[in-house]
Amino acid sequence: MRFAKWIIYIFAAIGFILVAGYVATMFGWTNTAGIVDSQRAAFLAGGASTATSTSPAWSSGEEWQTFKAAVLKDKADIDRAASLSGVPSRLIVANLAVEQLRLFYSNRELFKQIFAPLKVLGDQSQFSWGVMGLKQETAQAIENNLKDPASVFYPGAQYSRLLDFKTTDIDSERFARIIDEKSRFYSYLYAGLYMREIETQWKKAGYDISDRPDVLSTLFNIGFQHSQPKAGPQVGGAEIDIGGKTYSFGGLAAEFYDSNELIAEFPRI
Repeated sequence: MRFAKWIIYIFAAIGFILVAGYVATMFGWTNTAGIVDSQRAAFLAGGASTATSTSPAWSSGEEWQTFKAAVLKDKADIDRAASLSGVPSRLIVANLAVEQLRLFYSNRELFKQIFAPLKVLGDQSQFSWGVMGLKQETAQAIENNLKDPASVFYPGAQYSRLLDFKTTDIDSERFARIIDEKSRFYSYLYAGLYMREIETQWKKAGYDISDRPDVLSTLFNIGFQHSQPKAGPQVGGAEIDIGGKTYSFGGLAAEFYDSNELIAEFPRI
């Protein structure tokens, strides 16, 4: 009898932990800011140019070669999204590269069985969506900011109709177009518009970060709620492990942006 009671207590405790974990995740209590990229911050403080012609360590593996082959298949969609959103195509690709490298290195079986042999990008469809890893609430915020002239993120009337829906089932249509594997245009358009909205917020506050791919990529990773315009913004975000070396999301995106990888196809502007 005593043993049965202990079994009940153990299962009750497990249930409590699972429920607590779910609630914590739902309300964002488990969210972390990731890491601050102190190496890049120190480099920028030295006043040096970030552009480099050397080959970064992350560009030597099969993962990068897979990404290069796969992303070129989407060049037309990326360029179109860049033109409509008003951000450089290379900036969209910088964030795409980090999302895909993170997926390639963390999902080794999928990489070996699908991504590498087929030279394709990986789509997400659970907590984050599509090749850019967009969360539902982020996509909704991007849409709302396009329609609200009172929002600090409102980029202007010329962008207001870019994400209009064709049906009344908005949630289903949003999901379908972001995870569409036949055309990833909307994934890239949402990402471009996100960065356009962030640029707008900072410019209204007196800070122009349009030439700071490291900062824009950091903010793309950590979300609207953490975008607080100020002098000397830090570069960082989620930790990304590439071949045993740890990068920050913003730092790795900027390393690609500043490199000569895919420079002919997606030039720096």
